[in-house]
Amino acid sequence: MRTYERTHPWINFTLDLNNARFDHWLMLGEAQSKCRHFERIPLLPDVAEHLCKVFLAKGVTATTAIEGNTLTEDEVLMHMEGRLELPPSKEYLRQEVDIIIEACNIIGNHILKAESADISVDTVKRYNGLVLRDLPLGDGVVPGEIRDHSVVVGSYKGAPPGDCEYLLSRLCDSINQELDAPQDYKMAFGILKAVLAHLYLAWIHPFGDGNGRTARLVEFHLLLSVGVPANAAHLLSNHYNQTRMEYYRQLDLSYKAESNVFSFIEYALRGFIDGLKEQIDIIKNRQTAVHWINHVHTVFKDRDSAADLRRRRLVIDLSDIKDPVPVSQIRYISPRIAEMYASKTDKTVQRDISALVEMKLIAKSRDGIRARKEIMLAFLSPVREE
Repeated sequence: MRTYERTHPWINFTLDLNNARFDHWLMLGEAQSKCRHFERIPLLPDVAEHLCKVFLAKGVTATTAIEGNTLTEDEVLMHMEGRLELPPSKEYLRQEVDIIIEACNIIGNHILKAESADISVDTVKRYNGLVLRDLPLGDGVVPGEIRDHSVVVGSYKGAPPGDCEYLLSRLCDSINQELDAPQDYKMAFGILKAVLAHLYLAWIHPFGDGNGRTARLVEFHLLLSVGVPANAAHLLSNHYNQTRMEYYRQLDLSYKAESNVFSFIEYALRGFIDGLKEQIDIIKNRQTAVHWINHVHTVFKDRDSAADLRRRRLVIDLSDIKDPVPVSQIRYISPRIAEMYASKTDKTVQRDISALVEMKLIAKSRDGIRARKEIMLAFLSPVREE
């Protein structure tokens, strides 16, 4: 008998799926379905690039923040765009962020090009080596090497150091083993395996430092390997960071009874699905904006006078503004509108507004003028509201 079997009997690499509730299965199906919808939605190139940067920034921020990095999501995004300036005393924060960005890119490129997405002990060690590279470390911590000493995180004591290599090997074997799932649901079961791999790495705690970051990279690897879109593969890390206290509570509960394993799975899946809903809402809003602009151009089809060009641009630029704009400020909503109205009188502005109201492209109220983007809802399939 190995020591861990006495001290950590919950690390057994088994999960009785007969104990899963029906809502667990529903959530897995919903997660897969939303990922499938997400990957098939076409986006304009600039929108796709922007969303890729935004969700990478979210994932990187989450992975580093949960370990104490204080850079905000906006600051990480600014850094990715080359716009962030930091004093020398905070340069190490940028270094931690760069490490995770590099790791995500390495994993992404590997998954896209590799014939096999299987994970090995060497892979997990390499990920740990990446997240700890060139960072100041405690005594006895060697990046990418299994610890040879005991560790305690909060009230939790990691698996015995003499068993860590063996347990990591067992974990990789269990991850790579195909679950008995129909082909149509491989992604759903892959998401489940990713969550369990994260949990087992937290239980084993095989390295002297960086175990959380390593677990999140392994989870990212596994999500990509089953076809989860790259933007969505960062969502679990983001969820753990946004609900940090609950994350630690669920980890603490997870090893105390088998039913608590399902509690952690449910916690992770609910956050993952909520993140997918948020992403889909963002994409739907972007697509609605594209359809609205197309609608505006359709209304102005074959109308190419100077006044029509000015009015069309006025509607389009108004579309980017959330709140109604006072009539007195219409001239200044954008540089090109200011230029077009520079030599025009207030009568011209009023005439253009009246024409656009008659065309049902803008609405006028006491608060001001706004684009009538809500008319796009008329093109949706009718549905009964709860």
